[in-house]
Amino acid sequence: MFTMNKSWEKVFYTFTYIFQGSSFLSPKAYGIMHRLHHAYADTEKDPHSPKYSNGLFDMMWKTKNIYNDILEDRYIPEAKFLKNIPNWVFMEKLGDSWISRLAWGTFYVLFYMQFATHWWMYLLLPIHFLMGPVHGAIINWFAHKYGYINFVVNDTAKNLLPFDFLMFGESYHNNHHKLGGRANFGVKWWEFDPAYPIILVFNAFHIIKLKKNNDLLYM
Repeated sequence: MFTMNKSWEKVFYTFTYIFQGSSFLSPKAYGIMHRLHHAYADTEKDPHSPKYSNGLFDMMWKTKNIYNDILEDRYIPEAKFLKNIPNWVFMEKLGDSWISRLAWGTFYVLFYMQFATHWWMYLLLPIHFLMGPVHGAIINWFAHKYGYINFVVNDTAKNLLPFDFLMFGESYHNNHHKLGGRANFGVKWWEFDPAYPIILVFNAFHIIKLKKNNDLLYM
């Protein structure tokens, strides 16, 4: 969809580490896995397909194992899946270390102890601990089982929400599988992708460079 130089890439690596915290996902490993998902959607080679899983947790466990295999170079994908993949080794190791994950988790608990006003708020802590996997579960499970479609594709990808207030545009999954290189995930006139205006601002300030053919198609 777009490119950025190595300096900005490190800035966004740092933001990824800060905002994902205890559930940091390697941009290198996740980028490769995402490409595999698009190339092999709903086949046995798909890293996360409800079609080849015995339930949500089984799919996420398989996803974790494939992710770790890619991260630790136990699984070497074809060269086409590695092209221009970001890889800041220092931040990859820092974000994936258990010391870092436990430190972030401790910080979350201390923050709640300081600011939570009711006991039930502590029930939100597991979401904070595991935000990365929670996000993956919502898209890779639910958006392949429920929702509506705008395009006939060779997999089960669906648009989970007509107005995506929950996943910041990513739940327009059917649109994304059909138009994988398009920065604006919304296609119908009512499908607003909240991330797209931000992408346009980044492009205007030359933080990123949008690739050609990112048109404003609506249906």
